Amino acid sequence: MTEPRIKAGLWVKMALRMGQADGRFAAVLKRGDSDAGGVLAVLRAPRGLSVLSQIRTVDGEAAWLRATGPDPVDQEAADAYVARQVKFDPDLWVLEFETPNLLPPFDGKIV
Repeated sequence: MTEPRIKAGLWVKMALRMGQADGRFAAVLKRGDSDAGGVLAVLRAPRGLSVLSQIRTVDGEAAWLRATGPDPVDQEAADAYVARQVKFDPDLWVLEFETPNLLPPFDGKIV
């Protein structure tokens, strides 16, 4: 059974507050559709960046995919990935979080 879904705009507000409560810089880089937009989370750490993309597992469970791969990437690679995704889906939200360990401030399964 799938989890209930909340509106993207509400989820984004929650994620930003979690980041700020944890003392992390958080910003909206691109505003998406507030009802049904997907989310990309750019994680910035001293050793590089990682872009997480929202996905659903085969069981319908919400999860995150390290869309730029398991290893940190540079700014150019992260920007190129985000640009491709936004071109494909203009309703996407793009958030950025500073993080010491390339983990998001919000809970979520990372695959």
